Amino acid sequence: MALQRTPRTGTVFPDPRGDGRSLRATWHQEQQVVVLSLWRNNVCVSTFRLAADEVPDLIAMLRHGLDEAHDAARERVERLERPSQAG
Repeated sequence: MALQRTPRTGTVFPDPRGDGRSLRATWHQEQQVVVLSLWRNNVCVSTFRLAADEVPDLIAMLRHGLDEAHDAARERVERLERPSQAG
């Protein structure tokens, strides 16, 4: 089986669980899709094609999740830094 190169407009995200897992995201301008593929070592085990006009919705969802995570982390730090009200 020949290995395919990741297009220049793509990136690889290693899975923190290890075991050779990764997510590859590649932009395919000629087809107007982003392909999200799941890999185990050098074997593609699944793909999903996201239409280019749906990419902004995915980005917005990811941004919203990051904003919520940042706000929650800031609140935890503020609680830890706040002097105790007891005694």
